[in-house]
This record gives sequence, structure tokens and C-alpha cells, in this order.
Amino acid sequence: MPDHRTAASVVHSLRELLELGALDLPQPGQGSTAVRWEALAALGRRDLALARLAEGHVDAVAILREAGEDVLPGLHGVWASKAGGTGAVLKNGALTGTTRFCSGAHGLDRALVVAAREDGDVLVDVDLTDPRVLRDGDSWRAIGMDASDSADVTFDGVPATRVVGPAGFYTGRPGFLWGGGGVAAVWHGGSAGLVERLVRHLRSSARVDEHRLAHLGALHTALRGTAALLRATADGIDARPDADPAIAVHALRASAERTAWTVMDLLPRATGPGPLSWDRGFAQALADLQLYVRQHHAERDLAELGRLVLEARRADGDRVAGGAGGGATGAAATPGDGGIAAAGGSPSQVDGVGQERAWARA
Repeated sequence: MPDHRTAASVVHSLRELLELGALDLPQPGQGSTAVRWEALAALGRRDLALARLAEGHVDAVAILREAGEDVLPGLHGVWASKAGGTGAVLKNGALTGTTRFCSGAHGLDRALVVAAREDGDVLVDVDLTDPRVLRDGDSWRAIGMDASDSADVTFDGVPATRVVGPAGFYTGRPGFLWGGGGVAAVWHGGSAGLVERLVRHLRSSARVDEHRLAHLGALHTALRGTAALLRATADGIDARPDADPAIAVHALRASAERTAWTVMDLLPRATGPGPLSWDRGFAQALADLQLYVRQHHAERDLAELGRLVLEARRADGDRVAGGAGGGATGAAATPGDGGIAAAGGSPSQVDGVGQERAWARA
């Protein structure tokens, strides 16, 4: 991507990837989840605005396939935000209301829009060429992720010609959590891309002192940890696609978010102000990561992870008390969740139980 990218140049690059087949990724949960996530991380390493739109497209394709629906030609997105009390509404066969953070608002061909209906939220496949789809170009004024074109979109009586799945399908299907892991892969790629920029900067520097080397060592360690967790979580999902991946995916997202903040803290200290002043791409990538990673809800998501872990441990203990073979052998493994050695030498593994909260998509 050029350093002075635009929303138009990002969509142009995305269409090139689509035509080359580079967005034809394996369906998650079918044996190649790691391959899918590695491809998303590679896109994040290249450019986070491009990766954001690519992730939305491949997620939409995965959702349609999971629902048994045909995937129509073109670039797709998933527009699901209800930030600030906004959101689309489906009534009498038509979409109304405003959805915020619609990435690719002006450049995509179709979007799966989450809409409130009397019986619950549903997904509506919307043709974005419909003149009743109204974009507010002034609503996206960000510096970070500027070229993602994540505008507010208003639906002025758009006919709902294709509803995908029943009410509750979007968040109730297994692929919802798997998709959350794919977003974490993009965050990780963005972090890795910035560290690669740092390495190139240090290699060209006349003097690299111990402090800068220490920062690089810390960054490398953080990246390796998240990369290992990405692989373990993907492999766990493929090994047991019927298991609840909530604990594993929440932990993965928390790890990717923490790594991103480590990058944002240490990288400018390792470079000094120079590259952030004269290298537009460097500064843009840092701003992109800062905004994009805020899809993670920080302490709120960590609290949810803690609740899931505590409930799982309680359930494990209840199985022991009830003679159901709990403890070391009675609890099923959460995909990607490492076992803890019990006194007898066998691993104690826990289910991720509890209700997952939908993550806002920016």
C-alpha cells in the first residue's frame, strides 16, 4: 500500500485481491483455521485498513456458507454495530435506521446488516447499490484507520429481500466466536508489521544501544506469545469444532490486544521521534493499530473472560463433588486452552461456559 493511501486505493487493492483469489480462504472450523488466520495476519502486517475490509469480506462469506446461502459476486462486509443506541431495524419487510462504523461504506458491493426485528436480531443481505442506502461521509473523521471508510449508514426503507438465518443466528452460531479469533489475527499482523518497521529502522541506524535492544527483545517476546496462542487456538477449534471456544478466543483476543499496546508503548521509545515524523507510513500504521484494537473492550472483555473461567472452574468442582468424574478427567477441553497438570499427572481441562457478548465491529 502507498504511504498516502486513500479509501479508494484501499478498495482498489481489495478488488485486486478478490480477482486473484487471495480472499478465498478456508472456512473456519474445518481443519485449516490456522491457514485462514495466518492469511489475515499477513494482510494486517501489510496494511490494517486493507485488512479490516478483507476480514469483513471473508467473514461475510463464512457466515453465508454457514447459513447454507449462496455467495453473490462482489465485495462483502458485515455491519453489526449498535453503538450509542443506533442500529438498523427490520419492520414490514424493510430496513430503516442508522448503523455506525460501516467499514467500506462507499466501496463495498454488499453487506450483511444486523437488524432488530420483533423476534430478535437478524442478518439482512443488502445490495449497497440501492439508492435508499445513504452514507454520511462526514461521520468518519479518524486519523487512524482513515482509509477504512467506516461511515454511518442510514437505511431509508431498503427492502429486505434476503434474510440470512433465523433470529439470533449471527451471534448464536459457532462461527461467531471463530470470527472473533480472525479479528485478533489481524491485530496481531498489525503489531508484527510495526515491529518489522522497527527492525528495518534499527538495522539502518548508526548506533543501537542496549535500551533499544531491550525494547526490541520485549516486543519480539510479546509477538511470539500471541503467535503461539493463535496457532494453539486455531488447532483446538479444528480438533473440536463442536466445543465451546469462548475461553480460548477471549484469551486470544486479550493477548493480541495486550501485545498491540506493548507495541504502541515500546516502539516509539525504541525509535525516538524521527521515523514518526518523517515516515508517513510508520506513523499511520501506529495510529491505525491504536484505533483498530479498540474493538476489544479492555477491562470489560477481561472481566467477561474472568467470569467464564470462574464458572468453568465451579462447574469442574461440581462434577468432582457429584462423583461425575470431574477434576482431572471429567471436564472437556476448551479449544486452544492449555491443560494444567493435576496431582496424578493428567491434564485438568475446562469448558468455556456462559453467554458470550457480541463484539462491536468497527
